[in-house]
Amino acid sequence: MREAIHPDYVESTVHCSCGNKFVTRSTKPELHIELCNKCHPFYTGQQKFVDTGGRVQRFSDKFGGAAETVMKKEAAEREARQKAHEDSVIAAKAARDAKEAVAAEKARKAALRAPKAEAAPAEEPAAEVVEETVEAPADEPVADEAPAEESAE
Repeated sequence: MREAIHPDYVESTVHCSCGNKFVTRSTKPELHIELCNKCHPFYTGQQKFVDTGGRVQRFSDKFGGAAETVMKKEAAEREARQKAHEDSVIAAKAARDAKEAVAAEKARKAALRAPKAEAAPAEEPAAEVVEETVEAPADEPVADEAPAEESAE
């Protein structure tokens, strides 16, 4: 081994959360652990609640409300989408009503102008031109067809 680069390997006292203490060797003089061979279910053969240090409670305190927060956020987004949809429906209805009002105003103005248009002299309609078609009678032979030759044998 190279000199002066490795930490000192000293006797270490290990303190377990169950109250057990024992001595071993380590680079640190004192260690605090949560499970040892006296309290771990694998070694004891018993089921024991392992959360002696409150790890589950700390996790629950830190992240337990996350699911509820996500649900509230999704509900708020859903309400915002629904409100936006309702607003767009109201805006579309207002636009449709405005368009119908403009059309009704045009119809009213057209109705006011109609009596004036009837008072003006009406133009006479142009005479219709009827074209006659001449068709050839069906009994006459067509000139393009050649007469059939008869062969005498």
